[in-house]
Amino acid sequence: MRLAHRAFGLLPAVCILCFSGCDRAADGLHSILKVGNGAEVQNLDPHLVSGVTEHRVLTALFEGLADLDPKTMQPIPGAAESWTISEDKRTYTFTLRQNGRWSNGDPLTAQDFVYSWHRMLSPGLAAEYAYLLNCLKNAKPFNEGKITNFSEVGAKALDERTLEVTLENPTPYFLGMQIHYAWFPVHRATIERFGKMDERDTAWPRPGSFVGNGPFTLAEWWPNEVIRVVRNPHYWNAGAVRLDGIEFYPIDNLQTEERSFRAGELQLTSDIPLSKIEVYRRKHPELLNTHPYCGAYFYRMNVTRPPFTDKRVRQAFSLAIDREQLTKNVLKAGEPAAFCFTPPNTAGYSSTASLTFDIEKARSLLAEAGFPGGKNLPPVEILYNTSENHKRIAEALQRMWRQSLNADVRLMNQDWKVYLSSLNSLDYSMARSSWIADVLDPVNFLECFLTNGGNNRTGWSSPDFDRLIGQSYAEVDEDARRRLLQGAEAILLDESPIIPIYFYVWKFLKAPEVKGLTPNPLGYLRWTEIYLEYAGS
Repeated sequence: MRLAHRAFGLLPAVCILCFSGCDRAADGLHSILKVGNGAEVQNLDPHLVSGVTEHRVLTALFEGLADLDPKTMQPIPGAAESWTISEDKRTYTFTLRQNGRWSNGDPLTAQDFVYSWHRMLSPGLAAEYAYLLNCLKNAKPFNEGKITNFSEVGAKALDERTLEVTLENPTPYFLGMQIHYAWFPVHRATIERFGKMDERDTAWPRPGSFVGNGPFTLAEWWPNEVIRVVRNPHYWNAGAVRLDGIEFYPIDNLQTEERSFRAGELQLTSDIPLSKIEVYRRKHPELLNTHPYCGAYFYRMNVTRPPFTDKRVRQAFSLAIDREQLTKNVLKAGEPAAFCFTPPNTAGYSSTASLTFDIEKARSLLAEAGFPGGKNLPPVEILYNTSENHKRIAEALQRMWRQSLNADVRLMNQDWKVYLSSLNSLDYSMARSSWIADVLDPVNFLECFLTNGGNNRTGWSSPDFDRLIGQSYAEVDEDARRRLLQGAEAILLDESPIIPIYFYVWKFLKAPEVKGLTPNPLGYLRWTEIYLEYAGS
């Protein structure tokens, strides 16, 4: 609450101090988009973050080899102007743009990508998303320290503008992954000016020292108040960028964000309070946006901490949720109830295993585990990052579990950075979580729960699950691959280290002057296409 209050209250001051002419609509001199960004970012180092909040900012500051057309969801040229793919689909040869530049004017080279992926995979950096690069030949053994010579990894600069990438197996979604910050290049001289290649949390991604290759560059970062980016004059396609800048406001209180939008101090929100959806539908439907979104809202359980060390307890909590009632009466934006983890029909894949709502079975399992009628069941604490929507969902589940299982369920909220730290260190009992697809492929959901995976965060491990996911990477037959993934998801749902609750709908408020935003199932905002156009201008 304090974080949100400061971000909202200091908005006018930030405008005055950061640049003149805050009211760009009035003076016609600026085209600055003001965006609500949910929470303060964890970092602006693309190799050390793990959230949608960070992705929004980083896609303005960096660019991968390929971009994504939000209309077709097909890869299009990005930092690379073209590429060729070998007949066996394992070797990609990229040609970088001749006018590709870093924001300080240095040329962007193929070696920059080799260095960046070397950094991302370095065991010392301990990047949570390092596994996303495991499709590269020998990336996994290098990241695990089993080999130490990076020249054995499938990334080679053939010359200044030619990058050869060799994959372990054909990976049909490889190009689509290039919009993810795990693959973004970083500027070697800047990284090493402030520390070693694999040193975490140095000062390089700060105003005055930041260097990126995206359409915008970092101008101001006042933690918990605003991140301001401005047009990068060295970007290869700078002439096509229509915004002069973007201001990202970390307002994690959705009521505050919505009031700021109504006051004209934001033009795009990160979300919308659940209580306001019907109001906007009736009174201002032109401002309300709801679109399909490839993401799952779920709860993690720490399987290393009682009572969730017992699979039967985990299953009981899942069985006692009336998901249909929750989506109908609490969420209200058309979110489908989730009876599996991967959203149905993700690139043609759907889970064959399904969860149910069965209070009697839940009570029976709890009794088998030694907690008949909830007797002697330890208190369960739900951890969630600060948000009115997360709180309302947690309160609804708290009521269900008290009524059905006689469980003593308590709520605890933390700001985004502390919450992430708690998840990573397994310092929680049960925690609200979500997963938004990085690419439209089911493995992107399921591989989160590989043993010791950076996004596992449950303490759960299953050799059978790991084996099926590993086999799916090498399987080229689509039907056989789908069956492997369905088998893995069946294990995940049965073991229940997580409780799927609902599938996302992308909902936000957008001012009429915001143009060029194309809704898509990844929620990808292509900042180079967005612009402002005021009525009568």
